[in-house]
Amino acid sequence: MTPLVPLRPGNRPRTHQGLPHRQLDQQPSDETIHEKLAVRLFALEGVIERPSGISVPGARALVLRDEVSAPPGAFMVSREFAHLHPPPDQSLHITLPERRSSAAIEAGWAEHHPLVVAGRLPPTHVMVYAPRDEAELEVVYGLVCESYAFACGKKSHASAE
Repeated sequence: MTPLVPLRPGNRPRTHQGLPHRQLDQQPSDETIHEKLAVRLFALEGVIERPSGISVPGARALVLRDEVSAPPGAFMVSREFAHLHPPPDQSLHITLPERRSSAAIEAGWAEHHPLVVAGRLPPTHVMVYAPRDEAELEVVYGLVCESYAFACGKKSHASAE
């Protein structure tokens, strides 16, 4: 059974549904939250930081160092499985197994990329909203760790059936 994603408190942030897909409000008031998340994510084994191959200038991509055998939809482009949008946005795009992307959306943490809605990307592509505080940072970190496991071709504890 798939563990639930905790409910995100409050309303969803406003987002721009065109390209670039970005978060318009509800960014953290603590300017260090975004950088704390980045430090933890770029410390994941085998992950290197690169400029995103698909996002806006300044977006920081999580790229797997080594080639892996991953399921379809696990990467956005090349070996990039996630990227952090620069301020003022601070949201992330990640890939998740379809069941987990649905769970994150239902719990209020994410939404599909507009190109998923248009049928041009698989439903594994989601935007995760910027964490507003330390507690939300933990949930977002956990979602990106699931994306990392997906890109590595592993089943995370949360996505295991």
